[in-house]
Amino acid sequence: MSTTSPNPAVERCQPADATPVSLEAATLESTAPEYLRDLKADLTAEGMVPAELIVEACFDADCSLATQEEVDRIRGYVRAGSFLGVGTVTVSVGDVADPEKVRPALAACAERAEREGLAFDLEGSLSLAE
Repeated sequence: MSTTSPNPAVERCQPADATPVSLEAATLESTAPEYLRDLKADLTAEGMVPAELIVEACFDADCSLATQEEVDRIRGYVRAGSFLGVGTVTVSVGDVADPEKVRPALAACAERAEREGLAFDLEGSLSLAE
């Protein structure tokens, strides 16, 4: 097996003096582009690069509207993660009242993340596989 990458861009990568950091979604003041642009500039000025965005999620209400609101919130963080340039959005799932209602909604978020070029990881009490 070859140790070289088939992607020329990856082959030409050079190490940089930047510290990868994980950001907690709860600490973000906003997902507005203006705020995210300033945050990214501040991180760059401090020698940091956002590598992961961690989102706490809870689906403890057996209500389609509440599930949709939570998924919309997560989708907003996927967009924010893409804007910030993170590689991974990690969703930490707490209680889930109805996994069969939540799983397809989170699968749609995972597809969105993939279209944005991000990895989408789930941690906690739920997985995308049935």
